[in-house]
Amino acid sequence: MIAISHRPVGRKWNTISFASTLYLCPILDLLLAEIPPQWQAEVRLGLQEALVNAAKHGNQLDPGKTVMVRFSVKRDRYWWIICDQGNGFTCPHTCSDDPCADVPHEEGECGRGLFIIKQVFDEVHWNKRGRELRLCKLMNNHRLPLVR
Repeated sequence: MIAISHRPVGRKWNTISFASTLYLCPILDLLLAEIPPQWQAEVRLGLQEALVNAAKHGNQLDPGKTVMVRFSVKRDRYWWIICDQGNGFTCPHTCSDDPCADVPHEEGECGRGLFIIKQVFDEVHWNKRGRELRLCKLMNNHRLPLVR
């Protein structure tokens, strides 16, 4: 089940919450509704990686746990705040250049999603508990999309 709410709080923030799942197509469609067409493929890839991390690694795909996404647009800044109910994540201090550096390995995974997230978004921040990821995409940064 997907729950959607719209509450203006300072900026116009919308909220989507859903049970932990990897079936993310309808959620991504909702989150991308206001993204300019030329940026949709790139932002979809980054958001998909962030949502998979929250549902799979954060919530362990437990359908009793939810992932919540708050999102907002203010001028040329697109914001997403993704929260899970897991034990938290500590981003390695080198969480940028090498996708495999300092990231715990699980069954052959090597931090590819973290690398993609850092490439797609202009701002990437986890809260101290590691259960909330803040992402920002600037649409006027004068570069072409990485994915078309």
